[in-house]
Amino acid sequence: MQRYYYALDLKDDAAAIAEYERWHRPGVIWPEIVASIRAAGIEDMEIFRTGNRLVMAVRMADDYVPSPKRETDADAKTQEWEALMDRYQQRLPWAEAGQKWVPMGRIFSLKEALAAI
Repeated sequence: MQRYYYALDLKDDAAAIAEYERWHRPGVIWPEIVASIRAAGIEDMEIFRTGNRLVMAVRMADDYVPSPKRETDADAKTQEWEALMDRYQQRLPWAEAGQKWVPMGRIFSLKEALAAI
């Protein structure tokens, strides 16, 4: 399995952050969005938060080749969801134009460090 990590900030507003989290609870997130994630080949996804910073961990099959999922490529329901979530999100200062979730690069691996000793 391959793992990818992405970062994004939320607007620094406690009420908006709470609402954003509520939208992502089981039974609240739209079933079409869950189906869209699975249809994209994503096997598992988790989002973590500290303050207004989000980190998304995505697990995919070894043969999966990730490509940016753009709202213009998505179905109408996914576009609607992205527009709704955009009300709570703000881009990282180093994000490229039109980029929401920015890929993170690994800088340390305990497994590799132990192997090098």
